[in-house]
Amino acid sequence: MGSVGTMDIAVLGMGHMGRALAGRLLDGSHEVRIWNRTPGRAPDLVERGATEVASPTEAAGGAEVVVTSLTDDAAVLEVLSPGDSVLGGVGPHAAVVDCSTVSPKTSRRLAALYDRRFVAAPILGAPSAVTSGQSTMLLGGPASLLDRLEPVWSAVTGKTVRCGDDPGRATVVKLMGNFLLLAGIATLAEVVATGQAAGLDDEFLSTFLGAAPLVAPALSNRLEAVVSRDPAGWFPTPLGAKDMGLLLDLAGSLDLGLPLAEAVRDRYRTAVEQGLEEADIAGVIELYPR
Repeated sequence: MGSVGTMDIAVLGMGHMGRALAGRLLDGSHEVRIWNRTPGRAPDLVERGATEVASPTEAAGGAEVVVTSLTDDAAVLEVLSPGDSVLGGVGPHAAVVDCSTVSPKTSRRLAALYDRRFVAAPILGAPSAVTSGQSTMLLGGPASLLDRLEPVWSAVTGKTVRCGDDPGRATVVKLMGNFLLLAGIATLAEVVATGQAAGLDDEFLSTFLGAAPLVAPALSNRLEAVVSRDPAGWFPTPLGAKDMGLLLDLAGSLDLGLPLAEAVRDRYRTAVEQGLEEADIAGVIELYPR
């Protein structure tokens, strides 16, 4: 049990986002235990006071809050579904907070399993935005539980959006946000490819597009990566394709046709097929010759 105003929190998943979340929680003086399928991914967090453990069960045992930040629906369900020891390791009064980008169906399944102790809390913003406290958390779950977990939200960010009692609503909003981001990056890549093919130099493109109100603020942090064709980043193309697939699955369940979303998904799938699976989503620019 943490001291007054702090909580004992387990963070499962030490990808870019999980590490950023754990870091913010440490900054908020919470007691943090961390676990990752591949150990040793966050030595900096251990140096700052986090305790790395060997299993998710050990991480969850005794925690007031279990936070997951995992790759996809399958990974989240593997860790949190019955039949896995984590479910038994979560205390009867502990809350489970999933910050992963998953389907609304998965969020609702977990809400049923944890009986009003579950919050879907996907994040809008890059890990760097989490680290600086500038991200936005989309919260779906019982209002009383969201109130109880205010020390968690305030440690991570001052920006939260309550999406209602149904956790699936928060994941719907997250998929909407990612659609805007991924479609915007795909469009920006085609704009830059057109300019480069027409002979405009990179400095001009960066200056013009950086000053133009046509480029959404959320895309500006990838403008240089697209123009310079730098594939480094934190959001790899397979996850872009995965998130667009989740959006299209949702649309299909609503009998809604989204041809633009299909085209965007296919761009990221093509990037993966052409060997860009390690590249950031800005790497779709490499689908076009200079």
